[in-house]
Amino acid sequence: MRKTMIGLGALALALSLSAPALADGHDGGPAAQGHGGHGGFGRATLTGFASLPAQTFVPGSEPSGAALGTSPVNGITPPFSGQPVQGFSGVVRRRDGSFEVLSDNGYGNKANSADFLLRIQRIKPDFRTGTVQAIGGIDLSDPDGRVSWPLTRADRRLTGSDFDVESIVRRPDGTYWIGDEFGPWLLHFSATGTLLEKPIALPGVKAPENPFLNGGTPNIGSSKGFEGMAASVDGRYLYPLLEGTVAGDPAGTLRINEFDLRTRSYTGRRWAYRLESPDHAIGDMIAVDRDRLLIIERDGGQGDTAKVKRLYLADLRDRDKDGAVDKTLVADLLDLADPRRIGGFGTTFTFPFQTIEDVVILDDSTLGVLNDNNFPFSSGRTAGKPDDNEFITIRLSRPLDADPRAYRRY
Repeated sequence: MRKTMIGLGALALALSLSAPALADGHDGGPAAQGHGGHGGFGRATLTGFASLPAQTFVPGSEPSGAALGTSPVNGITPPFSGQPVQGFSGVVRRRDGSFEVLSDNGYGNKANSADFLLRIQRIKPDFRTGTVQAIGGIDLSDPDGRVSWPLTRADRRLTGSDFDVESIVRRPDGTYWIGDEFGPWLLHFSATGTLLEKPIALPGVKAPENPFLNGGTPNIGSSKGFEGMAASVDGRYLYPLLEGTVAGDPAGTLRINEFDLRTRSYTGRRWAYRLESPDHAIGDMIAVDRDRLLIIERDGGQGDTAKVKRLYLADLRDRDKDGAVDKTLVADLLDLADPRRIGGFGTTFTFPFQTIEDVVILDDSTLGVLNDNNFPFSSGRTAGKPDDNEFITIRLSRPLDADPRAYRRY
């Protein structure tokens, strides 16, 4: 979701960035061509385009958006008669060709999202017709009282005032692990959306929304918790990536931590991802193999003001002189070749949205990318009009050489 970046102090991470690999301690490997380098990747090509209209609502759902007031926003007047199908901040590929997408905390912050029900939406794109169909989903809830602090609703259905959910991993058993930004917390849900365990905190990191600050000072910005999260290709580990810099870390560096699903604990292994600018943010992260990750990095612009919307390949075996992992530019989402004019904007296609928060590997050379439309606030495609939820596929200029498990379906 759209948030404001913060500036934090600088301190070396040399002692904390000592982990040698993503999953099994593999050392060595070639350099990744450094920050911003192409590393053998050229211009990516648009291969598919589909969109879900901004004004799509969950059938038969409760009203939403009461805290937004009654003034029009991009031509749409809140509150809304139902729950918007919006804010996609994570994506899961299913065997039947559909996808599950995570709607984040609602309308941008804790204060205005109490009537937005947290939900995993199920969608199916049709790239022949250029449309996306919303075909169902599940609401997230805590009927068994796993959350120990007060929730917004008496029925314990979870809202955008309870958690800011931004990243999702689906396990072979059908359960979901979701990363939250208010704690930050790791949340484990059943296949039907029931919270299965107590929220799991990240040791040593607390956001301003954390209920256990107890008068202490938060050391990460508001809603700057787990924006991205990858699962290791062998399925044992989770790798949540913070969106904000922890106080004391070098400006513009973001921590990647390792969480062991067998022991239900953090292993203590940690890496740093360095943004091209401290003003940037990340949008999503997925594993390519046991050592490499695909990460969306973006600026806060939209439309004509959008300058940086990129996909980087981060190699955890290699670090630069500052201790951050090396990264290679894989695709510039503001400069995609479109020789067949699939996107309808000439032979160059741009994805100029403020927040781009979903990437999925479809095959070794093809990625799916979705935007978070921040309904009704963002208008990156057409000024004054709320953005649709767009789903594009792009073909990379060369294969990723990914582990095949990175693009399996569940």
